[in-house]
Amino acid sequence: MNRSAIAKGGICGAIAVILGAFGAHALRDYLSEDQLRVFHTGVEYQFYHSLALVGVGVIYSQFQNKWIRYSGYSFFIGIILFSGSLYLLAAFSSLSYFGIITPIGGLCLIAGWIFLSVGVLKK
Repeated sequence: MNRSAIAKGGICGAIAVILGAFGAHALRDYLSEDQLRVFHTGVEYQFYHSLALVGVGVIYSQFQNKWIRYSGYSFFIGIILFSGSLYLLAAFSSLSYFGIITPIGGLCLIAGWIFLSVGVLKK
């Protein structure tokens, strides 16, 4: 078991729940529908990939190889870049240049799933 990946997944999951509640209650009076939709997309992807990180930590006990570790790193970096950039874009329209980071984060999330697949097939 990779305790680091499970811990990161748990922390990211808790933050996703906090941000989801914050967005649903505190931000709805301040953000437009489009901005709230962008914010919600960030929360949704953060939550999915928090669960993926926990899964990577559990899977690592059966498939201990570099690809599984790369998967965990990619998911964590992807959460920060993808969801983080969406939060910034939703909250601060003046920071539109952060939009370039979102697809890089998305590529990290995709790479995480590919690395996970390679890792379990390499056993």
